[in-house]
Amino acid sequence: MRFDILTLFPDSVNLFLNESIIGRARKNGLLDIRTYNIRDFSKNKHKKVDDYPYGGGTGLVMTVQPIYDAYKHITDELSYKPRVVYMSPQGRVLEQKLAIELIQEEHIIVLCGHYEGIDERIIDEIVDDEISIGDYVLTGGELPAMVLVDCIGRMVPGVLPAEDAYIHESHFNGLLEYPHYTRPTNILDRSVPEILLSGHHKNIEKWRLEESIERTKNKRPDLYKKYTENKK
Repeated sequence: MRFDILTLFPDSVNLFLNESIIGRARKNGLLDIRTYNIRDFSKNKHKKVDDYPYGGGTGLVMTVQPIYDAYKHITDELSYKPRVVYMSPQGRVLEQKLAIELIQEEHIIVLCGHYEGIDERIIDEIVDDEISIGDYVLTGGELPAMVLVDCIGRMVPGVLPAEDAYIHESHFNGLLEYPHYTRPTNILDRSVPEILLSGHHKNIEKWRLEESIERTKNKRPDLYKKYTENKK
């Protein structure tokens, strides 16, 4: 799967995406992640990428030309249009359901805004989706872009040690994940639940589902309500 990330801070993005599971997947060719510095495409002699907003107001707005030229640099060599995602607090909130939808894509361009945002004409011209990672505002789109790539990339076959590992995790099936335990069996005056030591896999799966339901009910009643409604 290919991701092209348009950003003003490619070094920051690469620093994170070169580490851990995503970094190994990138090195092994399972994920093709490319970063582009939008400033490199500016035709301004000072490499400016922003200007004051029409109509007045505080802050600066990222201009059309360098973003569009960066986009064309990628797409002019393609015979198809990749899905373009703009990381924006005005977008759909990223949830597992949306991540599962996006994993069907072979190529995604991720646009990171900055300052007060980007000229609306770029959104109208090239953007397919606006996606947010939560109802709050950050200083730029780089952190959300990294979250998006991590969330989607880990579901690419071969990225996780077990290809179906993610289907048991929180949110995949509408529930929070069951509790986990490891060695030693007893510590801090607390013991591992006996059922997990039984070796009876059918009973263990039943226990895990019950724990997931109970945990969701207690911690995220909003998700529990959706889960029970979908079961009707």
